[in-house]
Amino acid sequence: MSDTPVKQQNTAAYYGQAVASFAVALGAVALGIANLEADVWVRAFLGIAVLYLTTSAFTLAKVVRDRQEAGHLISRVDQARLEKLLAEHDPFQKL
Repeated sequence: MSDTPVKQQNTAAYYGQAVASFAVALGAVALGIANLEADVWVRAFLGIAVLYLTTSAFTLAKVVRDRQEAGHLISRVDQARLEKLLAEHDPFQKL
């Protein structure tokens, strides 16, 4: 009697909006750094910092998602074990 959760799927519009938002934000930062009135090495440093921040954000999102999925899997395995024990248990059996 386990309730399997419905797998949630994002719509194409939501996915497109997320990609477009990311592209606009990254483009705006790149344009701001390019038009910054500073030495080339300062702009290069800021560009590398933005790239590092972006890859770190993707890595963090993946780690959080993987941990959440592992938690669901462990809880489903524990639930299956409990259901098996309850199904096999006979309360009238002598100890």
